[in-house]
Amino acid sequence: MGYPGRSVHDPVLTAVTGKVMRLQLVLALALASAGGSAHAGDLLQSYRDAASHDAQFAAARAQFDADQEKLPQGRAGLLPTLGLTGNTTYNNFDVKSQGFDLVRRGNTNAYAVQLSQPLFRWQNWVQYKQGELQTGLGAVRFEQARQDLILRVAQAYFDVLNAQDALAALTALRVAAGQQLELAKSSFDVGTVTITDVHEAQSRSDLATAQEIAAQSDLDVKYQALALIVGKEPGALAALRKGVGLARPQPDAVGDWVQSAEGGNLGVQAQQLALEIAEREVERARAGHLPTVDLVASYGHSKSRSTTSEDFPSASSGVARSDGSTIGVQLNLPLFAGGGISSRAREASALRQKALSDLDGARRAANLAARQAYLGVTSGMAQVKALEAAEMSSLSSLEANKLGYEVGVRINIDVLNAQTQLADARRQLAKARYDTLVAQLRLKAAAGTLGEDDVASLNALLGTP
Repeated sequence: MGYPGRSVHDPVLTAVTGKVMRLQLVLALALASAGGSAHAGDLLQSYRDAASHDAQFAAARAQFDADQEKLPQGRAGLLPTLGLTGNTTYNNFDVKSQGFDLVRRGNTNAYAVQLSQPLFRWQNWVQYKQGELQTGLGAVRFEQARQDLILRVAQAYFDVLNAQDALAALTALRVAAGQQLELAKSSFDVGTVTITDVHEAQSRSDLATAQEIAAQSDLDVKYQALALIVGKEPGALAALRKGVGLARPQPDAVGDWVQSAEGGNLGVQAQQLALEIAEREVERARAGHLPTVDLVASYGHSKSRSTTSEDFPSASSGVARSDGSTIGVQLNLPLFAGGGISSRAREASALRQKALSDLDGARRAANLAARQAYLGVTSGMAQVKALEAAEMSSLSSLEANKLGYEVGVRINIDVLNAQTQLADARRQLAKARYDTLVAQLRLKAAAGTLGEDDVASLNALLGTP
């Protein structure tokens, strides 16, 4: 069928086909990882478990499978159709006239086979090309779902680690506050401090206990959020190794990341395909004004068996058979369809304009996402560096205040404040580290390059569970 259109070497269709093949490989690997360990021990295993059990990703996988059927559905409009019809009829004729009475009864059985091959149906050809693009769009959307899964798993995983670190800091604060309370009580017994020091220490100890309880509850919630994604109860998780340094993004220029995002972001790619599908839809709607040409061939067979009454012996009785075949070309030229075709063409043109605006919006959103993620990484690294210094100075301040309290140049509240400051610095430092790691993944996602290898690189920063 010699329809003009894109060649097999068209770059858009080649890219779409390649993406579909890559996504089918990713899907196979995700399914192959279903037999993971009994608990999510590290980030990479958590991601692989989530790829097998997460409900959102399972829905995206099913949608991807459904989208792959757009191509054979579009191709079907170019291929021949073959139909078989059959019927059986019981005939009962009773003809009465002056002088005679004719009664004829019997069965008629017939079947027919019809073949139709489109020779020129431009709208079918356009629909076939749309099917190719829709298949590619489904692949892009599945890739988006996979990147979203990586981000959700990483966020949930580091939320658990952050909650663990916060709980550890508050537990240390409670223990230290309890020790300070005991010291204040013993000092009050010997008359070296006032009752106010005891009450202050008691207040801080009670507050630290309440904060520890809240932190434990928050940790339980974060564990359940991770379990919801990975599909099983996570056990001990691998934490960041001590002394791990965070690398700056490469390339280390926000302009390069913005440029990559405006072309490679999956949201942008999806809208580019949606725009081309919309342009094809305009073409398909306008094709409703064009003639269609089909090759039509048919074969039919019928068999009749009848009997006649004896009142009219000259009438024939018995079996009659007939066979026939036809072949020809059928032309259909639409002249007027009540304005429906023109209306659908105007509707498709408006939707094409919408798709163009959506593409512009997707590019702007990708630009903003890349800038935000880049700043999240760079400012996060600076924050981590500052908080590391704050942790060291807070620890030194605590030691100095403890020593000053022992020699009588510092009071109890100074030690308690230093303990609280150290706990806050440690909590903020842990959160800054995890936020920076997630920002690194978001930066890759904004550029459209986030993959399992990035998860593996991040996983290498973790120790054993």
